[in-house]
Amino acid sequence: MTKKSEIVSLKNISIVSLCYNDEIYIKKHIENLSFAHEIIFIDNNSTDKSVATAKEFGATVIQQNDTNKADILKLAIESTTNNWVIVVNTTDYLSDELIKELTTEIDKPKTAACYFSGQTLFFFGKTIKYGVFLNKKKLLLFDKTRHSYSEECNRKPPKRLTLFKNKINSFSYKNFEDFNSRLNMIRKEEALVLFQKNKRPNIYHFFMKPFFIFTNQFFFKLGFLNGREGFILAYISSFSILKRYFILWLLYRNMD
Repeated sequence: MTKKSEIVSLKNISIVSLCYNDEIYIKKHIENLSFAHEIIFIDNNSTDKSVATAKEFGATVIQQNDTNKADILKLAIESTTNNWVIVVNTTDYLSDELIKELTTEIDKPKTAACYFSGQTLFFFGKTIKYGVFLNKKKLLLFDKTRHSYSEECNRKPPKRLTLFKNKINSFSYKNFEDFNSRLNMIRKEEALVLFQKNKRPNIYHFFMKPFFIFTNQFFFKLGFLNGREGFILAYISSFSILKRYFILWLLYRNMD
């Protein structure tokens, strides 16, 4: 990886980055993470030049194929050459201040097993200033010898956590089609997990839960103050929850 001399020399940190049709992001993404010793991409069946571009810039690529996301993440983390690991999406951007903060932290004599960060969401070119997303915490950096990564940590962070002062900038979506396809992919993965746990959908999941998601996000969490972007974000998020349980319903009927 290229040395980012303005911030810090190369650190014994491994990056695991989740990738899906992110060809346009990859060069900037790798440059942003050039402080790290190693970058591993987990590619979820991209149909563009994401894999070729990542390899061109020196990253290792692992294909997810039909492997469960949790299993492939575990495999990638176990295969890293460093104990300190960062898990991000290709559309995440770490500011110079956040990079300096986390690299300084791991040089201390005593460190926490894991570190969380807040997120600044950019949605269709607009900074989302209100709503449920402002309070979300992401597990960013952890020592794999002392902490086992799981998606559950992001969904339900512990009440006591070590939080970086600076936030991740998340440029999550290129356009509406990209936003919708990414949500569909996430909900399909969630449906597969529920299916493996023998969870069955019911009337509440199809009718009430999507309504509650929209109402909470748009009204109670003040998402309406984001304007039309806030409405789109709440509407599509609630509809994607409905789709999660529809996919689960299809799985129980052996239908695609």
